[in-house]
Amino acid sequence: MSSTSFDLSKNVALVTGASSGIGETLAIGLADAGATVVVAARRLDRLQALVTQIKGKGGQAIAVEMDVSNRASVDAAFLKAEEAVGTIDIVINNAGVADPKNFTKIDEEARDFIMNTNFNGVWNVAQEATKRMIDAGITGNIVNISSVLGLTAKQGQTAYCASKGAVIQLTRAMAIDLMKFGIRVNAIAPGWFATEINQEYFASQPGQQYIQQMPAKRLGSLTELIGPVLMLCSDAGSFVNGVTLPVDGAISVAGI
Repeated sequence: MSSTSFDLSKNVALVTGASSGIGETLAIGLADAGATVVVAARRLDRLQALVTQIKGKGGQAIAVEMDVSNRASVDAAFLKAEEAVGTIDIVINNAGVADPKNFTKIDEEARDFIMNTNFNGVWNVAQEATKRMIDAGITGNIVNISSVLGLTAKQGQTAYCASKGAVIQLTRAMAIDLMKFGIRVNAIAPGWFATEINQEYFASQPGQQYIQQMPAKRLGSLTELIGPVLMLCSDAGSFVNGVTLPVDGAISVAGI
């Protein structure tokens, strides 16, 4: 296998939740691999610096406003992107939220807030993307961002665990349905990386103690997610389909 197997210079990639953290990092990694990148988030103003950064390195990028939980917003964003850069053939379904609560404290509003973004949002974006790929007669790749908490569980994260576990099973089912169209669907399950969602916890004493229980004794660096994602959405992973790849420093193995 040559390095050209990871080349994405002929691809158009959409990254949801791209305004910070994992999404921002993956958008830069995809652009560095040659892809034209469509970065999406609910607030356009938070994407402009990322677009400028990618273009400053010689890459191609545009920003679109998208609320993944709103199908009309998703459809409008795809239309805008397609008019500007062509049909999207790589999707990184990254947009996600968290609202840590014990199961007994989770009301319908909190549950639906998490499920509407973390599960319905993945569904909405993937379904719109695949319809457009099929209509255009092109193949493609979808990488859903699940979590180590889709494989294991942690106290006070019931709704989040349920949403990310649902993403894993959705990934498996989508892979079977879409294989005949030449569309591969995989997921990654990140372990603990410092992001806006969890940075306050890991700065606390309980968070620091938890880090010391991890097999790797550290949080992951966001750039350590780029390689696995590039493999899954490039020719380097051409026979990988329907899998969920933990990128977690063995946390899921240790079961902590």
